[in-house]
Amino acid sequence: MAGSFITVECPDCENEQTLFEKAASEVSCAVCGHTIARPTGGKADIEGEVTAVVEAR
Repeated sequence: MAGSFITVECPDCENEQTLFEKAASEVSCAVCGHTIARPTGGKADIEGEVTAVVEAR
């Protein structure tokens, strides 16, 4: 099964960043460095609000 790309808003600085929902490594905010996604073996544990699904499969 393929995953989707999602746009997540950082809970600290409100920067929006697009990432893969099944991220295999930690994803940090490009502005403040807060971790917004942690890998879990499947869908990543997302910290912050998912504002959009960029590409649904």
